[in-house]
Amino acid sequence: YRLWGDAALGYHLVNVALHACAACAFLLLLRRLAVPGALLAALLFAVHPVHVESVAWISEQKNTLSTLLYLCAALTCLHFDATRARTPYLVACAFFVAALLTKTVTATLPAALLVIFWWQRGRLGWRRDVLPLAPWFVLGACAGLFTAWTERTIIGAEGAAYDLTLLQRVLLAGRAIWFYLGKLFWPVDLTFIYPRWAIDATAAWQWLPVLGVLALGVALWLGRRRSRPPLAAFLFFAGSLFPVLGFFNIYPFIYSFVADHFQYLASLGVIALVAGALTHSGRAGRALGV
Repeated sequence: YRLWGDAALGYHLVNVALHACAACAFLLLLRRLAVPGALLAALLFAVHPVHVESVAWISEQKNTLSTLLYLCAALTCLHFDATRARTPYLVACAFFVAALLTKTVTATLPAALLVIFWWQRGRLGWRRDVLPLAPWFVLGACAGLFTAWTERTIIGAEGAAYDLTLLQRVLLAGRAIWFYLGKLFWPVDLTFIYPRWAIDATAAWQWLPVLGVLALGVALWLGRRRSRPPLAAFLFFAGSLFPVLGFFNIYPFIYSFVADHFQYLASLGVIALVAGALTHSGRAGRALGV
């Protein structure tokens, strides 16, 4: 504000710059993980239509900034994992705390890192993988609980509009996951506010998305020995979305249960998987002379 005052252009330029930096950090992370199609994934993240809302809205600067800090924390944590040196661990902790202070959806980072370690190694070790991230889980839980309390008591996310039973919240979560996947693969009819769904646990058809999510999860789990990346991407996507799937009250639910900017961070997993699969299939095709 001291730089730009009430002129909107400065805020927009900063948000575009943060988004571009996040795309570059995503590229570096994928290259460090040796994911094929890293450049394609970074470009898809940079230009995907569902991210327009996060980058164009000045009020969503918390999305672009927190994601950049999240990716920096992940990069430095991977460096720590390789070296076991104290300095990169402390730097990673600082980036993670900064990300939490920017937006608490980044509390999902330690779980995401465990998914990455499992994808790389096929198993998790308590001392090597879990124990260093234990303080992050505690910090993330505290930040998440504080945000949930703030949404209810200060912002006002309570009352009749939010009185959903547990079954209704499960239905909402299942439908939301497919909604976000659909917008990632077919980003049409994007809008400022989507119609608010009527959640009815007595309607049999509303259980289909939940059953679909469960079936997909089981299928990916059964196929993990042949290929771990699809399950890892699914776990990252669903886990990163968890804070906005309806199990916690957030104020925008009074208007709509879904929004494009809710999946800005979660989309990284699916984009990486798709870019990797396209690159791998392209290489295989060239090798076969197709």
